[in-house]
Amino acid sequence: MSSSLISDFLHRAGGTAIIDGGLATELERHGADLNDPLWSAKCLISIPQSHLIRQVHLDYLENGADIITTASYQATIQGFKEKGFSNEESENMLRRSVEIACEARDLYYERCAACSSGKNADDRILKQRPILIAASVGSYGAYLADGSEYSGNYGDAITLKTLKDFHRRRVQVLADASADLLAFETIPNKIEAQAFAELLEEENIKVPAWFCFNSKDGINVVSGDSIVECGSIAESCNKVIAVGINCTPPRFIHGLILLLKKVTTKPIAIYPNSGETYDGERKEWMQNTGVTDKDFVSYVSKWCELGACLVGGCCRTTPVTVRGIYNTLYSNQSAILSTQ
Repeated sequence: MSSSLISDFLHRAGGTAIIDGGLATELERHGADLNDPLWSAKCLISIPQSHLIRQVHLDYLENGADIITTASYQATIQGFKEKGFSNEESENMLRRSVEIACEARDLYYERCAACSSGKNADDRILKQRPILIAASVGSYGAYLADGSEYSGNYGDAITLKTLKDFHRRRVQVLADASADLLAFETIPNKIEAQAFAELLEEENIKVPAWFCFNSKDGINVVSGDSIVECGSIAESCNKVIAVGINCTPPRFIHGLILLLKKVTTKPIAIYPNSGETYDGERKEWMQNTGVTDKDFVSYVSKWCELGACLVGGCCRTTPVTVRGIYNTLYSNQSAILSTQ
C-alpha cells in the first residue's frame, strides 16, 4: 500500500480512519492471564486463547474500528524461543497473529453481508467498508518486559546493529504474512527508529509501515530524544506512510501533533492510552490515574482539527472508547455534510 493508497483509504473512510483500542488490557478483561514476558502474545500459544484474540478484534470492528492491530506487539522469535519453542514454531506464531486478525475481518464481513441496515438489533456497527490489518511490531524494550519501552534506556551495549539484528527476521515474517501494513509502535528512542527505517530499506520490505512514538512530557519521546528528530527519521523513509504517537497520555497529544507537523507531511496517527500510569517494576496499571472514555473522546475532534487522520486508543482503552470515537467522527461528518 503506497502513500496514494493510504490517501484513497482515508478518502473512503471520510477523511479520518479509526484505529482499534487496547488489546492486552481487553484480553485481560475477558479473563486472560497475561502476567508473562510474552504479554498479549501469550494468547497466540493456545487455540482457545487465540479465539479470544479474534473476539476482541471483532468487538473493535463492531464498534467502528477501520484498522485492527495484531497480537504481535510483544511477540518475538527470541521471546518464544526462551519459552522452549523452535524457530519454526516461533515464526508460525507471528504469522498466526496476522491470520487471526484476517479471520476476524472475514467474519465481520460475513456479518455485514447478513445485515442490510448497518446496525444490528444489539447496536453493533455492521457496515461494509475497507478494513486494514496492521501487524504490530513492538520495541526491543517490549521484549525485555521490564518496562524499558517506557524509558527507552537500553544501555550502551545496545547499538544500531544490535537492534537491527534483533528485529530483522521478525519484520520479514510479519511483512510476508498478508498484513496490509506494519505498525512500529511505542518507539521510545531515536536509535530504534533509525534501526527500523534502515531495516525496511535493507530488506526491501514491500508492506508499508507507520512509526508511532511514545512520550511522557509532550515534547520528547520517553528516552528524552527529540520528537522532532524522531519524526524526521520517519519522514525521510519512503517505506513509512504515516507517523504518530501511541501509548501516551491524552493531555500531551495536542502539542506533539504540532511538533510532528513541523517535520512531516505524512498522515498523522494518534492512539493514546487512557492516561493511566504503568508501573514497570510492579507490572500493573496504577488505578484512577487516567481519563474517562467521555473525556478521552472529547479530545478527538481537536486532534483531527490539528491534522490527525488516523485516531484510536492504546492501553486501557476499550471497544466503548472506539465507539465514542466513531460517534464523534460520524456526527462531525454529518454536521459538515449538512452545511454543504
